Amino acid sequence: MKLDRIQRQILAELQKNSRISNQDLADRVGLSVSPCWRRVRELEEAGLIQRYVAVLDRRKLGLDACLWCQVRLKKHSAQIIGQFETLVHERSEVVECYELTGEHDFLMKVYLPDMESYAAFMHGFLLKLPEIDVVRTGVTLREIKNDTALPI
Repeated sequence: MKLDRIQRQILAELQKNSRISNQDLADRVGLSVSPCWRRVRELEEAGLIQRYVAVLDRRKLGLDACLWCQVRLKKHSAQIIGQFETLVHERSEVVECYELTGEHDFLMKVYLPDMESYAAFMHGFLLKLPEIDVVRTGVTLREIKNDTALPI
């Protein structure tokens, strides 16, 4: 879908604050209320806007440890990859997971309270999966940038 200038502005404003009123959004993008509302609905129906969420402060929720787990599987088949993906979807600690090319098959971003919790996650989940060959973990020392907004 090719986006025009107004659609891009609408998306940029909604990324900043998805709870903005339709009136305020219309004012910011230079439209009246009804056309603005129709444009937002079109963006939702086209799938550009997938959902509206609240961005939470993980540290205030006690999730101080951010870890990056690189996972390599022993074997590669559609069934094994599908099983691994299903298990990852069931774990709320895993907030992001990507299939990769190269030395490792998957990269997971994991939020946990502390390193003791990570040890329990490793021993109680990752190391119990027989299809996993190697897990390498990087521990985040500090967060430089963590933004949910996409460049438009």
